[in-house]
Amino acid sequence: DAFLVPSDDPHLSEYTAMAFRRRAFVSKFTGSAGTALILKEDVIMPELDENDLITDDIEQRALLWTDSRYFNEAGMQLDSEHWKLMKGGLKQTPTIIKYLTNLAKAKKKNSSSEEASFRVGIDPFVHSASFCKELTEALEPHGGSIVTLDEVGQSTNIVDDIWSDERPALPSSPFRVHPLEYAGMSVADKLTKIRAEMAKCDATMSIFSTLDDVAYLFNVRAADVDCCPVGISYGAVSMEGATLYCDAESKLVDSAVQEHLKENGVTVAPYGDLIGDIQSHLTTAEQGAGDESESSSTTTKPKVWLDTAHSNYAISRIIPKEQLHNKQNAVTPMKGCKNEAEMEGMRRAHIVDGVAMAEFMSWLEDEIQNKKRSISEVELDIVLCAARARQPGYIEPSFPTIAGVGPNGAIIHYRAKEDETMRYLNMEEPILIDSGGQYEYGTTDVTRTWHMGEGTPEFKEYFTRVLKGNIGVDSMVWPENTPGFVLDVFARKALWEIGKDYGHGTGHGVGAALNVHEGPHSISPRFTNKEVMKAGMAVSNEPGYYEDGRFGIRIENLLEVQPIGDHSVEVPPGTKKFLRFEKLTLIPIQKNLIVVDLLTEQEMDWLDSYHAMVFDKVGALMEDGSPGKEWLKKMCTPIERP
Repeated sequence: DAFLVPSDDPHLSEYTAMAFRRRAFVSKFTGSAGTALILKEDVIMPELDENDLITDDIEQRALLWTDSRYFNEAGMQLDSEHWKLMKGGLKQTPTIIKYLTNLAKAKKKNSSSEEASFRVGIDPFVHSASFCKELTEALEPHGGSIVTLDEVGQSTNIVDDIWSDERPALPSSPFRVHPLEYAGMSVADKLTKIRAEMAKCDATMSIFSTLDDVAYLFNVRAADVDCCPVGISYGAVSMEGATLYCDAESKLVDSAVQEHLKENGVTVAPYGDLIGDIQSHLTTAEQGAGDESESSSTTTKPKVWLDTAHSNYAISRIIPKEQLHNKQNAVTPMKGCKNEAEMEGMRRAHIVDGVAMAEFMSWLEDEIQNKKRSISEVELDIVLCAARARQPGYIEPSFPTIAGVGPNGAIIHYRAKEDETMRYLNMEEPILIDSGGQYEYGTTDVTRTWHMGEGTPEFKEYFTRVLKGNIGVDSMVWPENTPGFVLDVFARKALWEIGKDYGHGTGHGVGAALNVHEGPHSISPRFTNKEVMKAGMAVSNEPGYYEDGRFGIRIENLLEVQPIGDHSVEVPPGTKKFLRFEKLTLIPIQKNLIVVDLLTEQEMDWLDSYHAMVFDKVGALMEDGSPGKEWLKKMCTPIERP
């Protein structure tokens, strides 16, 4: 009756290799988040019911759900004759599960056969285990069920059959060793920590499914996914060994990688062997020592530790409930809290990133203000990437650059192409530039909003209120065990005061020479993420404001979480340990867009202190008298106070 086409690959990656972008192929929507639902022509549509969240005009048999970051982009890319955009998160929009449940109810109500079942087809390798469990539980009371492709004799994803020869090849970049000087912890030491955590929960095997978990665990990097230094692979750890599942022929070309894995006790197995190896492990009973007075011995069933929210259904369905330890895996918190070597690499990356941005902005300002050129969004992207490429250790962008002039700045995840939507920057409109770099030693992500001319009073007020939100989060001091959502209100306070808001989260975790979006923590109004902020975490701070068809404003810095005082020392009863942020991003904020009267003395002090730090750290790497350093010097002068 229905078939789901998510954005995911078998590792549930946010950004995927071209070969796995099935949803983009069928819908033409290219955003990184979204799920397509394709219905049979004869599916019975539910009757409108004021108690059900059903939009009132759905006649299409193809629907696409996405979140508020992509409403504009999806609206432009979808063919409205065939596709219905379902704006996720809005009150009037049902979730995919709610919508499918209503379809199951309608079929059951209108069917003459008691055996009629509403069947939802899925590829078990590209849906999370937790989603499939939730969908199954919702459908079953109404005669519905999920059906995996292999259950009906389909060995390949049906989208691939349609895609056929036009489907891009599977990625095959080789692994490279991520040096210990940047990783800060050997693979052997990581395995020791993981096994200690396994012992606490009686797990006999841990499975690592996400690509960044595997890259982190084995201290390797690759280039299978644009902007993400990861390789297609799985990882497994038992008390006796550790296994990297990958295509060895393409992944282990470098003998240094082979030696690195061997030295750390890691064996290599074919990518497709993981499920069979899990099944073999589950059926191998472990004999325990029996009582000496008895001839019998005890038998303990193996237990597999798998985070089903971040693993595909094909893996989870083979693990019996009584043999599953379904919790956040042991790598996630290790990866989220950077060690000193990782954080030092992040700091270094942001200094050289500041150099690149100063060189780029001095060029951009000269081209527009002095040479009176109009610069396309595409050219901006090319020149900015080239500025980063000149920095030591640069590898690639950390995500596709967002360079949106005027109304394109309101498209939160916009990417410029040479088509009818591309705009040119001059002195008339603002531009929002969200960009970042992958360096051998760290990852950056920064957003600035610039205006080469004179912003309107309205624009300046919004800009200032967004800045106040950024300062509000940056300046926070909070007690330990505080989840990120508690801090989110400080980013929005100045906008809320005038009845304005923005539709995305305020902050996401960032990997150390890894994925630019990383968990487990975030700063967001979604209070379901109760992960507490801990020392060593890196997080973005990116409040914004957007007006469709006019402009977008966002000011983003990356921050590191630092302890206040020595957290290894116990505090007296009744008192708490506290934490604070320290800035990583070192790029100026345009002062002539600020309404100074809206800032407090403390906020102006913050701005001057920040700019002094930017010039001190970034300027030290730049040549005296160079255009980039002269631009940086001008931008980092103290603000003119009333």
